[in-house]
Amino acid sequence: MTPPERPRLAVVGAGPAGLAAALAAADRHVDVTLIDSAPQAGGQFYRQPADEFGARRPGALHHQWRTWERLRDGLARHTVTGHIRHLTDHHVWFVERESAASYVVHALLGPEQERPATVRAAGVLIATGGYEQVLPFPGWTLPGVVTAGGAQAMLKGGLVLPGRTAVVAGTGPLLMPVAVGLAAAGAKVAALVESADPHAFARRAPALAVHPGKLAEGARYAAELLRHRVPVTVRHAVVAAEGDGRLEAVVVAALDGDGRVRPGTERRIPCDTLAVGHGMLPHTDLAEALGCRIDGPAVYADDEQRTDVPGVWAAGETTGIGGAALSLAEGRIAGLSAAARLNGRTPDTRSWAAAARTRAGLRRFFATVEAPYTPPAHWAEQLADDTVVCRCEEVPAGAVREAVDHLGAGDVRTVKLLTRAGMGWCQGRMCGPAVAALAGCEPCPARRPFARPVPLGVLARAGEDAGADS
Repeated sequence: MTPPERPRLAVVGAGPAGLAAALAAADRHVDVTLIDSAPQAGGQFYRQPADEFGARRPGALHHQWRTWERLRDGLARHTVTGHIRHLTDHHVWFVERESAASYVVHALLGPEQERPATVRAAGVLIATGGYEQVLPFPGWTLPGVVTAGGAQAMLKGGLVLPGRTAVVAGTGPLLMPVAVGLAAAGAKVAALVESADPHAFARRAPALAVHPGKLAEGARYAAELLRHRVPVTVRHAVVAAEGDGRLEAVVVAALDGDGRVRPGTERRIPCDTLAVGHGMLPHTDLAEALGCRIDGPAVYADDEQRTDVPGVWAAGETTGIGGAALSLAEGRIAGLSAAARLNGRTPDTRSWAAAARTRAGLRRFFATVEAPYTPPAHWAEQLADDTVVCRCEEVPAGAVREAVDHLGAGDVRTVKLLTRAGMGWCQGRMCGPAVAALAGCEPCPARRPFARPVPLGVLARAGEDAGADS
């Protein structure tokens, strides 16, 4: 007797959540197409240098390396059997729902993103991760100013340092590993500048103590900072970057209890690199285009990691920022749920009981630490009118203020129409929070039809057979 055909699940994103989901589903009689824009699996957290670099100790730049090896080996095993098809360099721009049990994933293939490709599946699992929140300040467009994640990506993926003398600044748990990574690789880290108040963490000590592993991880990073003699400054923020043609120094200042800069506390730190980050935001574009419910900044998912659109699951940072361990737990739950549902069965929740406990605990942990790791409440007041807010369209802060104060704009969309802020290549992903802060309103889902810019020729041929399954 011929065995029944295995249902197909399309997993978008090959980071921790996507890999965990793909392996869990493939283990339980589902054929998975794993679609990712990078040339190798791993996402940002497990970003690997290209094979051509011949890295002798790639694990030196990572922690949880054994977990990565397990994921990598599982992917290789299922790829050989044909139960996982791993499509690299595929940039997904839209997911089309043909019916309740049929989806078409549209992608652009290759580094130039010029060739169309489609993948058909009975279900879709969105694991597109998150991206860094970028808040402008005078001089932030100077060469030498990079995001904290960008500096980490250069180190992990390119085995290069962004500069010789670096300042790591902003807020969030990413800053410590970035500073340690740069210092361990040979850069002089002149300062780690964190805007959060350490007393806020002390007040949350009982809630944090139930996760000794996370506390131990933080302690290890703190020890490495001491070993590399990295000065750490808290309750401070970068107020300006200075340089003639490229970065030469940053100006930092102390913050008062309300998050305002304390006059007279400014000091200049010479450097050629500023790695700055203010936390992460979930990637929600594909889910928004499918009509999935968005709760705050993240995609809604139930206890099975299902969205409110039938046949669509979401896992990892796209459902809320919480780190790799949480993404792995959510990915496993989503993959097991998808495998059961696509095979016409009711999921056995016992199969993911351990992952569910991990998920619950880590969600509580990150809810506890999230509040202190927020940008200073009054950071937008520091922006001079000539500070560029939207880099794509070169819109300064003054233009946004004029739209609000004199032209009657009361929301981000109206500001966009009046100033072009958010109309450029990134479609407001980078400047959205800054524009919202200047306009005095909350950021809201953009409801973009496509997740990335698409050539008109690709759109014109989208329904033709020429764009058949990749």
